[in-house]
Amino acid sequence: MRLGVLFSGGKDSCFACYRAMKEHEVVCLITVLSANEESYMFHTPNIALTKMQAEAMGIPIVTENTKGEKEKELADLKNAMKKAKSIHKIEGIVTGAIASVYQSSRIRKICDELDLKCINPLWDEDQISLLRGAVSAGFKFIITGVFAYPLGKELLGREINPELIGELGKLQQRYRISPSGEGGEIETFVMDGPIFRKRILIEKASASYSDYSGVYRIEKAKLAGK
Repeated sequence: MRLGVLFSGGKDSCFACYRAMKEHEVVCLITVLSANEESYMFHTPNIALTKMQAEAMGIPIVTENTKGEKEKELADLKNAMKKAKSIHKIEGIVTGAIASVYQSSRIRKICDELDLKCINPLWDEDQISLLRGAVSAGFKFIITGVFAYPLGKELLGREINPELIGELGKLQQRYRISPSGEGGEIETFVMDGPIFRKRILIEKASASYSDYSGVYRIEKAKLAGK
């Protein structure tokens, strides 16, 4: 089946893409660029770098801009999916949804309207196991956003590795946060992985943080060989 992947540049959309590729043909990535950092639907930190990631993966990308207004942004997502269907003849959509009914139900509804299959390779899996699976598969990704107590500034820019996964597991037990960030607590950026032909080197970045909310902004990056 020819598939398009809803792509944020974070670990979940990359890992979902990786899994989908095992059984299907991924022919494009689909990214919605939201002007609203508080978007209910879309990942926003460093979203403009999805074009560089697509180049690193060697997969065409379809983009659509949105103001990020609740519910209205769904029309922009639908336009992006329609564009991908027209240009790349996709038959289905891949999402990185794990547990968000809000997101998955809305995406499924749009898929039904466009006669596209909706594929959720990560749905309802244990989040710590998914993090470990992504790392063991060879994905390299860092934390680019934290948005919940007690997540601190020191997490921004840190690569997620087995040690950090253990820390996130403890925070999940104590504070009931989603260790994968499915509740919006954490955002990530993927720099390399088994589906990347090139890797991304971050040359300049800055962090801002206040009241348990912070963003790691990648200001300069480049592609490098593997």
